[in-house]
Amino acid sequence: MSKTVTKDMLIHEIIEIDPGNAAILMASGMHCVGCPASQMESLEEACGVHGMDVENVISDINEYLASKEAKATKEEA
Repeated sequence: MSKTVTKDMLIHEIIEIDPGNAAILMASGMHCVGCPASQMESLEEACGVHGMDVENVISDINEYLASKEAKATKEEA
């Protein structure tokens, strides 16, 4: 079962799910994924600070995670 990201998750939790999520966050304009605030800040809070649409970011991350899982499942078959 794939993991999914929600707006309530902390930035560091999202990166722990898959380090590739950091690249998605950075490409979206969130260049502070390694800053100390990411240990305590939810995705929704971080998007608000950076003027980003949290739903778009969630969609990008969850699409990445789903495609990665689909690829792994295909390789197992």
